[in-house]
Order: sequence, then C-alpha cells, then structure tokens
Amino acid sequence: MKACRRTALIAMVLTVLALAAAGRAAASTVWELSVEGPIGPVTSAYVDEEITAADEAGVEAVILRLDTPGGLDQAMRGIVQRILAARTPVVAWVAPAGARAASAGTYILYASHVAAMAPATNLGAATPVRLGGGGATPSGDEGGSGDGDALHRKMVNDAVAYIRGLAELRGRNGDWAEKAVREGASLEAGAAREAGVVELLAGNRDELLATLDGRRVETAAGERTLHTRGATVVDRSPDWRTRLLAAIAHPNFAYILMLIGIYGLIFELANPGAVVPGVIGGIALLLALYALQVLPVSYAGLGLILLGVGLMLAEAFAPSFGILGLGGAVAFVAGSLMLFDTEAPGFRLSLALVVGVALGSAILLFATGTLAARAYRRPVVSGQQQLVGARGRVVSGFPGAGHVRVFGELWRADCDTPMTAGAPVRVVAVDGLRLHVEPADSTAESADSEDL
Repeated sequence: MKACRRTALIAMVLTVLALAAAGRAAASTVWELSVEGPIGPVTSAYVDEEITAADEAGVEAVILRLDTPGGLDQAMRGIVQRILAARTPVVAWVAPAGARAASAGTYILYASHVAAMAPATNLGAATPVRLGGGGATPSGDEGGSGDGDALHRKMVNDAVAYIRGLAELRGRNGDWAEKAVREGASLEAGAAREAGVVELLAGNRDELLATLDGRRVETAAGERTLHTRGATVVDRSPDWRTRLLAAIAHPNFAYILMLIGIYGLIFELANPGAVVPGVIGGIALLLALYALQVLPVSYAGLGLILLGVGLMLAEAFAPSFGILGLGGAVAFVAGSLMLFDTEAPGFRLSLALVVGVALGSAILLFATGTLAARAYRRPVVSGQQQLVGARGRVVSGFPGAGHVRVFGELWRADCDTPMTAGAPVRVVAVDGLRLHVEPADSTAESADSEDL
C-alpha cells in the first residue's frame, strides 16, 4: 500500500513538473531582429534600442538574424558592446541559406552568447580596411608608403586583439578568428561548426529554437538557462522609419541628396520667387546633412565639390574658354571620390555615379550659360528700343505731323517727306510719345509688317 502511494506521489510530482515546464515554454517569448545589408550607425541604433527593450520586457532570448557584407567599424563596435552588456541572451544566426556574416558580421557573431548558422552560409573575411581610400593588405602591397603599412599593421593587430578577446569570452576558436583578420579567411557553415567557431547549425527558426532549449549561457545578469522549445517568436524587423534612415545614410543616396540641395538653392537664388527649387533643395540638403553627420566624411572632399560647382557656374558666365569648366569638373570628381572617408563594404561611393553626375552637371551648367548668353545678345523686344527700326504704315498726313500704325498701335509721327495713306514707313527715332519716321522701301518690308 505504501509502495502504491509512493509511486502515485512520484507520478504526481513528475506530472506537475512537466506541466510547469510546458507552461513555462509556452509562456516564453523570443524576439527576432533582422540585420541585412551594410552595418552603419542606423543599424547600430536599431540593435541597441531593440536589445534594451528586450531587457526591459524580460524576453527569453533575442535572435539576431544576420546577412551582411560588413560595415563601419564604429557601428560594429557599438553593436558588440551592447550585446556584451545585455541581460537577455543574444543568439546570432546567419540565415537564410545563402546569407553571410562577413567582416563586421564576424565580430558580432563572436560577441553573441550563442552563434548559429544555416546551411549554405558563410562567415569571415574580417580584415579591417583602411580609412581614407587606398586598398589595404596585410603585407601592404597596395598600401603605398611605409607609414601606411605601419598604420595598417596597427589596425590589424588591434582587430586581432579585439576578436581574440571575444573568442576567449565565448569559448570559441580564437586561432581561426585571428586568421580571418590577418588573412581574410572564410568558412562555410559546416566547417565553422567543426572548427568551433559556431555552436549550432539550424536551417529554420523552429529547428534553432529546439536546439537552443536547455542551453546555458552567461549574460551580464548572470547565468541563464534557455527555455525556447515552443516559444512564441515576435518579429522585430526594422520599421519603415529605420529602413528610410538607413537608405538616406547610404553614401550614394546621401551624395545625390547633397547635390539636389546645392543645385536647388543655386536655382532659387538665380530665380528668386521660384519657390519649388528652394523648397526641394532645402529639404534635400537637410536630409543630406543628417547622412553626412552619421557617415565618416572628408571635409576636404566636401570643399572640393563646392569649389567644382562654383567653377562650373563661373564658366557659364566668364569667357575662360573652358578652363574654369574643366577645372571645376576635375575638382568635382576628385572631391566626390574623397567625400566618404572609408572603404568599408557597402559604403563605397559608386564611381559610375560620380562620373555621370559630373558630366550631367557640366552639361547642365554649360547649357544654362549658353542660353543666358544668347538671351543677353538677343535684340530688345519691349520698350522704346523695340520701336527704333520698326516698320509701319501711314494713316494720315505727311509732310509735317501725321499718324502711323506700328505694331497695331496708332502713333503720332513727324516726317518731312510727302506720303499718302498706306505708304510704308520706318521709325528712326522716338521722342516721348511721338515718332520720327521716314519712307521705307516696300520691297524690303518684312512680311509681319503688312498689317501694321
């Protein structure tokens, strides 16, 4: 009898524990963030805000789904620092199939509490690139001067120490991490798992949650055991505002906005009261200033762009035989290439865009100048100056005072030559509201004066 009671009691306890575990799993919530494309300041702010919100909401874990070619060093370090300070476990998952976590993405993967990859994905190629242009290799083959080689070695050594520290913190392969930085090595998902670079392989989200369940991780708040099997997943992908700011902060888009702003204000100043160019240019310039604030910008490049635009404008009004225009185009292209002080993946300014905009700007400004010059040389078509040389016909008189019709209007006129009504005349002078005329050759009379 006692044995039966003991068995029933044990069964009851096991049932209660199972129900509690099932209820806890069912009640757990996992947030999924999405980092796609180049990693910049907007991406860093998005990840920071979401992990902070996850800490406050007390969610079970945050899945950081990665598919990135890399990005800016400062933005990457901001994300890494936020992950290291997170109380909520962060699971970096390179997915879907075909995705990658290259360059900055590799550092983020190493910093996360759990690293996972989907099949047919890869990571690595984490060699830092040189700021300010000029390619960089570990041996300095493309670096140029010895000072440049020394600078690159410092950058590489700093990056190696940084990623090795992350590897030791998370118990991952530090030797391969150093190889990824020094040699630009890459690994596909299966090899990364075998090399101890990542802990898990998961082709879909359900498989990832099932594999994570029961895993212990060390967070900023202490050790946590994950209960993710059957958890509710909340999609926390970037909203429209974050996507819009990310698009604006892309160098190509920021460059176009800046030029629209400059030309809009130029046309507004040249044509006061046009309103539309000024409004569009002002909005575009403010958006461009936001982008330039968050991107690494060379002020020398910005100055050369403004100088180039000024020289091309001067060419339209100064008889320099193309020297100002050519110099302006050269300064414009050089400044554009120097504008963004980085070679980070996904943040390079398109050379085709620069050349196209330079040619388009030069053609537009030359065309505008040509039209302005032609308008300046065109005969006056209004006022008293228009009347001198105009043709008309006699209405009454002459000799002495009479009346003539010029441009459909009746004028008082003086002429010493006798003429009958209908005879052609030509205006030789204007005295207030009185014309001085002379007989005109009827055979040379223009067709448009027949009905005057």
